[in-house]
Amino acid sequence: MTQERLSFGVWGEEQAVQYLPRQGLKIVVRNFTTPVGEVDIIARSRRELVFVEVKTRRSNAFGTPAEAVGVRKQRQIIRTAQWYLAQQKSRLQPRFDVIGVMPDGRGGAKIEHLPAAFDLSEL
Repeated sequence: MTQERLSFGVWGEEQAVQYLPRQGLKIVVRNFTTPVGEVDIIARSRRELVFVEVKTRRSNAFGTPAEAVGVRKQRQIIRTAQWYLAQQKSRLQPRFDVIGVMPDGRGGAKIEHLPAAFDLSEL
């Protein structure tokens, strides 16, 4: 992956990190990595522990950013969440969100947030 693409992805994650607190979520961990995978952001609300996958795209030419989170990626995120929950005991209900980020053409970001985009029963 090129440095430009990596930087663009970091920009998208930063946009999501700024967005989530405005939705009432507190960022707990960023880029949580395990031997089974990685989750971009882990956040929490009063009742839920939210595992967030961020997809950043320049356009919808190949589908929306959220459409890039297929079943394989969902399984990897769930396995990573299970790893996290085994280490960090929590009574909060897990939730799996997807955030799509695209430049808005004015220097900002267009954010598409899909709360509970998938769950264990779908896989």
